[in-house]
Amino acid sequence: MYEFDWSVVLDGALWLNAIKITLAYAVVTSIAGLLIGVVFGLILVARVPVLRWVASAYVLLFRSTPLLVQIVWFFYALPMVTGYALPDWFAAGLGLTLYMGAFSAEIFRAGVISIEKGQWEASTVLGFSYATKMRHIILPQATRRMVPPIVSQSILQLKNTSLLSVVAVPDIMYAASSLTMSTYRPLEVYTFAALLYLAILTPVTLIASRYELKH
Repeated sequence: MYEFDWSVVLDGALWLNAIKITLAYAVVTSIAGLLIGVVFGLILVARVPVLRWVASAYVLLFRSTPLLVQIVWFFYALPMVTGYALPDWFAAGLGLTLYMGAFSAEIFRAGVISIEKGQWEASTVLGFSYATKMRHIILPQATRRMVPPIVSQSILQLKNTSLLSVVAVPDIMYAASSLTMSTYRPLEVYTFAALLYLAILTPVTLIASRYELKH
């Protein structure tokens, strides 16, 4: 029978530093990805064929390739291809950011086109410009519908930060891997890491669920 030894995970400094790095990457890449998503989402619903093609290609590329491959490619291959040595922290988060941006762009596009056709036609009849129409009529309604999927994608983004451990970012999973190699106690270590993710994500998930019920 396996005997658990939870004393191996009692390294507060290690876990605290890992949690801070995990949250920092999750928050920064989520916000940056959302900003990218807004820009590309607007392009996707615009009537400029060339720009729509570029935006569609970006979304297709990053939604259809594994995130792990993107992280490794930006961290190792991009500096070799471009000849520029990117800061490690930036290269590690670039894949996550662009991945979030691609999904956010689709969420934004779906939210905008979900608004009833009558709303578009009524604002056109009233003589509103495209920018005024988007700002005062379409986006306020679309935002309510976009919030739940954006929150869900942000939650997924925090879990995706676990992939950063492959490029030696000292997040929760990297700390767990390091501790496992020194203690040979993977069950205790990875179970504790899972509990940390659970403790971080549960409040966010509950808040998102309550918001969805109200709206």
